[in-house]
Amino acid sequence: MSLRCHLNSLEKRYICRAIPLSGDASCPVTLLPELNTGRQEEELRNTVMQLRETILQQKETISKQLGTINELTTKLSLCASATDDRKYDNGGSWGKEKQNTMGDVPRDPNDTIDSLGKTMQGLKDRLETLEQQQMRANISGTSFPSELRDLLQRRLGELEKQLLKKVSNLEEEKSMLSNATAAYRLKTESTLNALVERISELEKGGGDFKSPEQFKLSLPQRTNYLYGRITKSLPEMYAFTLCMWIKSSASPGIGTPFSYGVPGQANEIVLIEWGNNPIELLINDKVAQLPLEVRDGRWNHICISWTTRDGQWEAYQNGQKLGSGDNLAAWHPIKPGGVIILGQEQDVVGGRFDAGQAFVGELSQVNIWDRVLKPVEIQSMANCSSYIAGNIISWLASNVEVFGRGAFKRPLEMCQERLPNA
Repeated sequence: MSLRCHLNSLEKRYICRAIPLSGDASCPVTLLPELNTGRQEEELRNTVMQLRETILQQKETISKQLGTINELTTKLSLCASATDDRKYDNGGSWGKEKQNTMGDVPRDPNDTIDSLGKTMQGLKDRLETLEQQQMRANISGTSFPSELRDLLQRRLGELEKQLLKKVSNLEEEKSMLSNATAAYRLKTESTLNALVERISELEKGGGDFKSPEQFKLSLPQRTNYLYGRITKSLPEMYAFTLCMWIKSSASPGIGTPFSYGVPGQANEIVLIEWGNNPIELLINDKVAQLPLEVRDGRWNHICISWTTRDGQWEAYQNGQKLGSGDNLAAWHPIKPGGVIILGQEQDVVGGRFDAGQAFVGELSQVNIWDRVLKPVEIQSMANCSSYIAGNIISWLASNVEVFGRGAFKRPLEMCQERLPNA
């Protein structure tokens, strides 16, 4: 290998080239015009610097977005725990307001959702900034890395989905908390109203009775015009327990001691014994036969409980459970706003009575709860250990209106005198 040099006439300098030893030294070497490499090198160097700066900016942006994601995840977790703190405790009362340990995270779910929305908007603004940088890079002739752009778009899309899911969960928890609050408020108001009425009756002295519940409704004849009417109605219920003291020796069948009708369904709740059939419980016109026998002319304490879940029912007589079943108007809620009649079966709401289905005998302490009572509660009332007033319908003299000549409200015997072995 040898060197062959030539004088460059343009820039007055020698240019040397390597040729093999076996080559022809006399072979003329074609001279190429010298290119202006300085400008190209400068452009390439600028391009590399721009790409390096762009990559550093994108790395910084990705790092900020990862930090934002971690920050949002932490805040959403704290928000969820704060929402749990708002629920009332097992005692049925609201807990004390907790100290705000969430920093700048708002305690109100609405504020949390607004904060998340602002964060999302900020991320979208960042993406727009990156796209503008790409446009400027395209104008300057510098190629923006498409892989990095696609990665950012995918990350932003994933983050948006996560935020939407978190927002949806927050809204669902807010709705559940609102529903629980409303239900608790209604239950509290119902209990307070019942307590106020009870106190009012006690202050009045219960009229001619020893206490407001110590009276009985007497319906001595089988007619279509003797009956009692409860002045209150029922709310929508998904379970109930109906208890009463009942005394009858009518035959055949004691008739209809209790009926509740609503517009469109006169047989929403009916307790009836007609002809030689056993006592039947009707709910939404669906029938279950009860193993109760009360035609002995003595006082009997009976309770019937029902729940819409699978239509389960239980029947008690004198504190003992005598029967149970299911599939009685399953998943049907008891409709509100109807009329309660004692002693008659309603063919239309509040009327069109049939004398053949009228109750003959005496009724007392007809109470209704919006839950299934425990067996021990039923036993305590049946054996005179305690008296539990219904939280939906309570047996008060002021709550019962009497219709028809021959129907009366009379003082009730002492509880011990009503027991089967008395």
